[in-house]
Amino acid sequence: MPSSSLISVTPFLPVALLLLVAVGALVAGLGGLGHSRGVMTACVRAAVQLGAVSAVIAWVVTLSVAVAGFILLMYGVATFTAGRRITKGRRVWWAGLPIAAGTLPVLVILVSGGVISTDGIVIIPITGILLGGCLTATTLAGRRAVDELRQRHGEVEAALALGFGPRDAALEICRPATAQSLVPALDQTRTVGLVTLPGAFVGMLLGGATPIQAGIVQLVVLVALLAAEAVAVLVTLELAVRGHLAEP
Repeated sequence: MPSSSLISVTPFLPVALLLLVAVGALVAGLGGLGHSRGVMTACVRAAVQLGAVSAVIAWVVTLSVAVAGFILLMYGVATFTAGRRITKGRRVWWAGLPIAAGTLPVLVILVSGGVISTDGIVIIPITGILLGGCLTATTLAGRRAVDELRQRHGEVEAALALGFGPRDAALEICRPATAQSLVPALDQTRTVGLVTLPGAFVGMLLGGATPIQAGIVQLVVLVALLAAEAVAVLVTLELAVRGHLAEP
């Protein structure tokens, strides 16, 4: 590997990866976290999926139809993944609404303003970052909203008895907890450069960009993510209080 690479491919690399997977699975298992098997399957899936993407990405980015198809595939997977973490049955597909509501306007602003190009090599990773952030925000917001409405059903009933409408009663109960879903994105943005140097910044530096250029790219990514996730959380909250994710 080139000396500028962040990761050096050596014979020990597969061993290190296996050790890290084993540590994650053992800690989850011995600590009673209940995700021991999930850690292993997630890592295996990551390896397979990244291998497949690495094999086809050079072809995909050269064709507009392939780029559009790949983005739709990412969106579909993000929707299904978030949806099944929140609810079940046909309600799963409601998760696609907050993910799209967060991602699409941000992409439109960035593209229409000339901040990013529509070239496949640019639009695919940027869209993937936004979809990933909205997936996480939607999952956290949806689960917290549904859990609050389920566990505090009596309080919802009390609000209804006081004259609140069904939506307003549910909103009063679950909005504070759902809003906490934005904390990870807020902390990431607040501490960038002080606690972490995120992937976009490091990748730009390794690619030969100046620190200023890398900083601008990372700032755009973080601000775009925060805006997209804020929209996703708000739409998820609205879906929850209207009973689309679970009965309020």
